Amino acid sequence: MPDPYGLRRVVRPKGVLPQQAEALDPELPLGDDELLIDVEHLNIDAASFRQLAKVALGDPKVIGGLVAEIVRGRGKMHNPVTGSGGMLIGRVARVAPGHPAAPELKPGDRIATLVSLTLTPLVLDEIVSVEPKAERLQVRGKAVLFASGLWAPLPDDLPLEMSLAVLDVCGAPAWVARLVRAGMRVLVLGAGKSGSLACAQARKLSAQVTALDYQGALAERLVREGLADAALQADATRPLELFAKARDFDLVVNCASVPGTEMASILAAREGGEVLFFSMATSFTAAALGAEGVGKDVRLTIGNGYARGHARLALDLVRGSPALQRIFAARVS
Repeated sequence: MPDPYGLRRVVRPKGVLPQQAEALDPELPLGDDELLIDVEHLNIDAASFRQLAKVALGDPKVIGGLVAEIVRGRGKMHNPVTGSGGMLIGRVARVAPGHPAAPELKPGDRIATLVSLTLTPLVLDEIVSVEPKAERLQVRGKAVLFASGLWAPLPDDLPLEMSLAVLDVCGAPAWVARLVRAGMRVLVLGAGKSGSLACAQARKLSAQVTALDYQGALAERLVREGLADAALQADATRPLELFAKARDFDLVVNCASVPGTEMASILAAREGGEVLFFSMATSFTAAALGAEGVGKDVRLTIGNGYARGHARLALDLVRGSPALQRIFAARVS
């Protein structure tokens, strides 16, 4: 029987989807509509990696041990503190005949998954290395992709590590492309991977872009590279501090990797403006009740990690921007 959402692999609690589950069974025989992947790299999402690094006091070996412990206990990389995961790249090991990709994929093809590790059954045999700067782990293991799972082939014209980093956050520029119009004032909180792509996409659409980061140097680099018009340094967990520096923006894109930045985003938007939360650290409750509490009439949008054509849009954005290539190369080197 087809099982496009992988329900048979849910261990507990029964009756929920794999992403909601506390634990999955990655050891079951491959289903008729599943795809088996030899995993090479895990790209941990920024919020999760930051939390793990804090617990590990920055020690890469301890970070690797924490990831291994989570995967052993849950059958997937689903950080119990942040609720987030990341994505992976690897080579196709086997494609069941009922999987939608069976006509086009063959063993040995290298792909990236475009669905979260929080719903991907995963077994880790070895953690080869941990690269804190890139928020990436080199591993040996197996993962299962359901029939409903999105994937993308790895491009030949970009370095592997760069492609992985871009595909990890490829939903951000796709959502910005939907929301930005020429002449809009756009504020991007966070100058990391997703924030850099969001700035580049907004500026490509002739918006007036301000990049804001806790580390002012990161935001200033985006200005020097021509990806933003202005840079601000502020702590977005202190909303009044940010409000004193930034307000009345048509669109605020929250790409921060720390919790507690909802109110800063809301206060920085103009009345009738919009806030796009593209951060796994976002609390819906804090955003919704916070906007109500300050009487702010703004549209609050949760950035779905998937948007039709998002992988191609993000990769093409990087292909056409030497500045983005330099920024991502510096981050993943």
